[in-house]
Amino acid sequence: MTKVLEVGAELEQVATGSIWAEGPVWIPAGRTVRYSDIPNNRILQFSEETGELSVYQEDVEFTNGRTLDLDGSVVQCSHGRRAVERDRDGTAETVVDRWAGARLNSPNDVVVKNDGTIWFTDPSYGIQKPTEGHPGEREYGDHYVFRFDPRDGSIRPVVIDVEMPNGLAFSPDESLLYVADSGLAPPGGHRDPARPGGHSIHVYDVFDGRLCKNGREFVEVGPGLPDGFRVDEHGNVWTSSYDSVQVFDPSGKPVERVPVPEKISNVCFGGDDGRTLYVTASTSLYRIRTTVRDAAAVLRDCAPRTVREPRGTSTSPS
Repeated sequence: MTKVLEVGAELEQVATGSIWAEGPVWIPAGRTVRYSDIPNNRILQFSEETGELSVYQEDVEFTNGRTLDLDGSVVQCSHGRRAVERDRDGTAETVVDRWAGARLNSPNDVVVKNDGTIWFTDPSYGIQKPTEGHPGEREYGDHYVFRFDPRDGSIRPVVIDVEMPNGLAFSPDESLLYVADSGLAPPGGHRDPARPGGHSIHVYDVFDGRLCKNGREFVEVGPGLPDGFRVDEHGNVWTSSYDSVQVFDPSGKPVERVPVPEKISNVCFGGDDGRTLYVTASTSLYRIRTTVRDAAAVLRDCAPRTVREPRGTSTSPS
């Protein structure tokens, strides 16, 4: 297999000063990495051009994971608003915040499929951890992965058997959906012994672009657990863990390990050529050069450009 890191690549700390850095996304238009500092309730932005870190926005209602939509706008998860929202120049617009009349828990991470549908995980960290949101109840009583379709405003659960769904990503052809289970560390600090949960990434076959079936364990991640992750253009999974970014090939075989001196939350690919891996880890933002690009970015580059207006909050019972 081709090496996934550039020859001589070394991990570099490029920014620090967070309490818990999360949810990075590369924004090509500004050549910046935007990410959350959840307990400080702010969004930070690192400029690759200047090397400077700035506060993009404060009092943001505890945003977490984010991604780019097909039109280049930022779609992000809000623990505080219990919603998936769209950021337009610092103004948050709710995309979806309910299912079957019940409020969502606290959307955690999000991806946009090539058909424009928005897929997101909904654990309960934001309503059960005082530093990550506001106290609240699980109104639908569980933790699901949802698919929201802005074309008709419908929202449907697609994965219901992961104890604490966290990061998620599609395979390069979008025939597989990977979902991280962070059930080893439930938000209340106490696991329910009657429910399975742990530190694995699960994988599902995607049928008709909308149905997830045949769920199975892809890899068990340790030490610690998988949080956010990305899939590259060759189908390799780049996942966070307690002490390193771990890379697995499409069969689940480990192919690389990048030690990081802080507990890792998430990763994203960026840089002008898309081959710089940025890593959010506790207080800091790190980067290292790779030989691959993000599968979703490659797919977006090949897709026709579409501009869609959000339909607003869905209350569809479907």
